[in-house]
Amino acid sequence: MELLLTIMVLLVALLVSNVVSHYVPQVPTALIQVALGIIIVLVFEDFTFQLEAEWFLLLFIAPLLFNDGRHFPREELWRMRGPIFGNAVILVLLTTAIGGYFIHWLIEDIPLAAAFALAAILSPTDPVAVNGISQRIRIPPNVLSLVRGESLINDASGLVAFNYAVAAVVTGSFSLYAAFFNFSYKFLAGAFIGIALALVFVGIRLLFRKQGINDVTFHSLLQIMTPFVIFVIAEEFLGASGVIAVVVGGIVHALVQEETEALVAEEQMLTENIWTIITFILNGIIFLLLGLNVPGAMSGALENPNTDEGVLLSYVVAITAMLLGIRFVWAYLFSQYEYRFGKMADSAKPSLKLTLFVSLTGVRGTVTMVGILSLPLVIDGGFSFPQRPLLLFLAAGTILLTLLLATVFLPLLSKGKMAGSEEGGNIDLEEARRRILLASIARIKAEMNETNETAAYELMDEYRLRFQQVQPEGEEAKEANKKYQRRMKEVRLRALRAERRYIQRLKKTQGMDREVYAAFEHSLDRREEAIAHNARSTLLYLQGKLIRAWRRFRGENWQEEEIRLVEYQVGREVQLNALEAAVEDMKAHYQKASRKDVVDAVMTDYRKMISRLRKPETLYDERYEMQKEELRINVMDMGRAKIYDMYDAGEITRHQAKELRKYINYIESVTLYDPTE
Repeated sequence: MELLLTIMVLLVALLVSNVVSHYVPQVPTALIQVALGIIIVLVFEDFTFQLEAEWFLLLFIAPLLFNDGRHFPREELWRMRGPIFGNAVILVLLTTAIGGYFIHWLIEDIPLAAAFALAAILSPTDPVAVNGISQRIRIPPNVLSLVRGESLINDASGLVAFNYAVAAVVTGSFSLYAAFFNFSYKFLAGAFIGIALALVFVGIRLLFRKQGINDVTFHSLLQIMTPFVIFVIAEEFLGASGVIAVVVGGIVHALVQEETEALVAEEQMLTENIWTIITFILNGIIFLLLGLNVPGAMSGALENPNTDEGVLLSYVVAITAMLLGIRFVWAYLFSQYEYRFGKMADSAKPSLKLTLFVSLTGVRGTVTMVGILSLPLVIDGGFSFPQRPLLLFLAAGTILLTLLLATVFLPLLSKGKMAGSEEGGNIDLEEARRRILLASIARIKAEMNETNETAAYELMDEYRLRFQQVQPEGEEAKEANKKYQRRMKEVRLRALRAERRYIQRLKKTQGMDREVYAAFEHSLDRREEAIAHNARSTLLYLQGKLIRAWRRFRGENWQEEEIRLVEYQVGREVQLNALEAAVEDMKAHYQKASRKDVVDAVMTDYRKMISRLRKPETLYDERYEMQKEELRINVMDMGRAKIYDMYDAGEITRHQAKELRKYINYIESVTLYDPTE
């Protein structure tokens, strides 16, 4: 029961972190999750959730790296193999060696072997926080690819180096020859095991299909289990690197899947949706666990009466500066080599700004935290592990400081242009989605006629909602959105005044039933209140939506609509004329308007209301659904054509085109989903 409650608390905290991130977009979600983890453990002192390093690697790192291996662009991985291998292996070993000597020089109380252990576990980078930042600012694509590519491998190299350093501390002996041989074995054997087991799993699934076992849920579960089985076999039975094995297994799995994806499209869609949920949960819980363990990791050193907090913080700053400095020098020298002698045709010209990007994206994360927490309490001879509390404090402090530095300085660096930051004039994925959605709305308008206008207006509403969901974030975008909403409110209020003038004029000239007039006045007042976007109007809107849904469920709408049309035939005609008067007023205002797109959007909404009033029965007839479906198919075909046009014009890459096709397919799958099937 205690474990279940702990998991529930973590999941609730995960949801809360994403809500907070929506309202504070400047701060990466990962940093918010770390903060929430710290708050939880400080508020609830008895709340603990610790995992051994082996369990953490199996439950979290193995599935995440397998999924990253599946999705990492193979062409990009091969094109950047030099920089990725250099950062993931050579840079890790350099950081371990140089960092170990530096930490021992800085803090003489830490033995050299223990200093090597700390430097080794601080060498792997964590791209999750950087990914969160990259969604809100522009980081050069080559830098992002490098960070994501090296993270596939550097966990393994860092952990192997860390384990050897810890073993040297515990046993008091170290053999460079044995370490090199074992290091090579773990990497090479892990790669071969990953290839072999991935092919075995693919073969098993093909064999099941030949036997007629084609259930997509069964095959999706089999794929989800793959990284766990690969990791256990590689680590526990063959002594190889499970991390390397799952990464290679993911890449091989993706290569085979590309050859057969058309045959198993339904399975692929289901599996991708499951993986999306798994990665969302695991990535979030990883940083919550990091936050949960930070106070405990730091408390040991802080509780020591002989420790000066200022000195401890200066150690953290010095070690962080050393790590980023090594990464900076390595990145600059390697980029110079690649630019002058390398085989990458599109290597960017080395620059200080680009090198700073590479340095600051080297954020340390949960692998570092879990590794340092796995340090043994005692060594051979029964003595305590030397300076263990201090090592835990330094690791936790370095993780937090690298996260903060990336959060503060990457957005500053992203301003302006730099060499290598653009890829042939490509637009980003969100901008491409916006173009597709705008083109879709334009296509619906072009296909609209008197017969299908009700369905067309409904479909336009759907696509407008999707368009709002992919609007750019940031201060400039927020300010532009505020201005747009302000102008929208002004135009809507102007249209409402035109309706009110028409009704009042009609009452004076021709007379109107008091009840009907009062109903119109009440309706106009409520709509005016709704434009103000206050809480009461939102509650009334939701209340009305629930009532209408319940009546549709009970089949009452059609009968009530008939009664309403009979009783208020005159009122309906008045409302139609009032709406048309508002449209005419907006047409007269159109030429003078500073934002014609706002006026056009409001006029479209009014025409939709007019269409509904003229043909209320279409909302409940099958022909309406068929018309909507036909329009949707036309729009999706146009969307796919738009993707091809952007790709053909060189505005998007092949990978972006694939992601956009997935986006169209997702919309289509939601539309066609039938829960009864």
